[in-house]
Amino acid sequence: MLSRETCAVLLKELEKLLDGRPMRFMEVCGTHTVSLFQSGLKALLPSSITHLSGPGCPVCVTHDSEIAAFLRLAEEKDVCIATFGDLLRVPGPNGMSLKHAKAKGADIAIVYSPLDALALAQKNPHKTVCFLGIGFETTAPTVAATILCAQERKISNFCVYALHKCVPPVLRALLADPNTHIDAFLLPGHVSTILGLKPYAFVAEEFGIPGVVGGFAPEEMLLALCMMAKAFVEKKPCIRNAYTKAVRPEGNPHARQCMEQVFEPANALWRGLGEIAESGLRIREPYALFDATKRFAMQTDYVPAPTGCRCGEILKGVLQPKECPLFGKRCTPANPVGPCMVSTEGSCAAWFKYGV
Repeated sequence: MLSRETCAVLLKELEKLLDGRPMRFMEVCGTHTVSLFQSGLKALLPSSITHLSGPGCPVCVTHDSEIAAFLRLAEEKDVCIATFGDLLRVPGPNGMSLKHAKAKGADIAIVYSPLDALALAQKNPHKTVCFLGIGFETTAPTVAATILCAQERKISNFCVYALHKCVPPVLRALLADPNTHIDAFLLPGHVSTILGLKPYAFVAEEFGIPGVVGGFAPEEMLLALCMMAKAFVEKKPCIRNAYTKAVRPEGNPHARQCMEQVFEPANALWRGLGEIAESGLRIREPYALFDATKRFAMQTDYVPAPTGCRCGEILKGVLQPKECPLFGKRCTPANPVGPCMVSTEGSCAAWFKYGV
């Protein structure tokens, strides 16, 4: 339960620690994005703090080329696309989306888990059900477990278009980009339940940037920001855990083992950041039967972002949503041009809904 007194104390401590020093921190988790706005915490932060919302929304980082690929797949005969609901309205080439494809007769099913998609395949043996596997290390183990389940049950009309992304490589890419200016990271709580702390060590050791894993309640985020500010001011970069009730230093080895059994690292396209080495996951050869890219010989042809859309620069923290010329004009939640306005976890959608 929210403790206003605790938040007030932590806000004062944060202001005292920084003492007017500017600090630019980036969160890389869509839930953090929403929580900072929804709780009103963003508006209460000291004026010397700049909050940047990074590539932490799975829908937002899905590249236009990948969207074009699964839209083509939706046109295939006897194929059912199973997807989470937030992908339905993401615009692809010429503004087309899965919602438009469904209106034109494509078989699109909204599911709440990959196991729902597997159940759909069991009920419809005459169709091939393709699950769109988006998300970070949080969702990848459940998709891996579903593929193992499909293999065990010999459900051959199920496959996955693996679009998973990995957080540590994108943090490295952001820090290596000369256009970004990040003083500290609020590290993702959900992803860290799987990874633990070790995969982030390079952030402090190689780039001299502190990172703190945070929870999602206002007081949990404030605690993480205080720990972050202390390391930043003292110039003692480190990786700390402020979300001890959910995140262990070693993470979840069983979930990682399942993920690594089915997937292997691969280069991946990120909206706004291009291709990042070994930042994605592809299905290993022993499970090729469940790999949509091999089953349908899928090609990922490069597709540019919509004209005027600045989602890529927003995801890198180079621009704030209000600096995009389309924001609130041609691009709104009712008529989104880019994915950052589509997803409920997108930074543009949060800015539009909650204001600043």
